Amino acid sequence: MKTNMEEIDKLIKDTLTQEEAKFYDELEEKNVLRMVADIFKGKNSWLVIIMNIVNLIVFGLFIYCLIQVFNTDVTNELIKWIAAGFICLNITGMIKLYMWMQVDKNTILREIKRIELLVSSVSNKI
Repeated sequence: MKTNMEEIDKLIKDTLTQEEAKFYDELEEKNVLRMVADIFKGKNSWLVIIMNIVNLIVFGLFIYCLIQVFNTDVTNELIKWIAAGFICLNITGMIKLYMWMQVDKNTILREIKRIELLVSSVSNKI
C-alpha cells in the first residue's frame, strides 16, 4: 500500500509546476504531536489556549473532589463529592473531545487541499 501511495505522490509531483510542488510538499502527512501543536496556531488559537486552562482548572477541582471523597464519612457528602468529581471528568472529556475534533478537521482540510491540487494539475494537463 505504501508503494502505491508513493507512486501516486510521484505522479502528482510530476504534473505540478515547481511552485505547486513546493506547496504539495508542505501538505505532507504529520505525526500526532505535530497535529496537536497545529491546533494552537490559526484563528482559534486563543480559544484552544483558554480551553486548556479551563481543562487544568477542572482537573484540579476533580483532584480536590477525590480528596474530599476519601476524607468524608457521611454518605450524603460522599455522594455529592462523587457527583462533583463525575461532572469534572465529563467536562475534561468534552474539552479533550473538542481538541481531537479540531485535529481531525485540520487533517481533513489538508486532504481536501491535496485533492484540489490534484484536480487543478489534471485539468491544466488536459
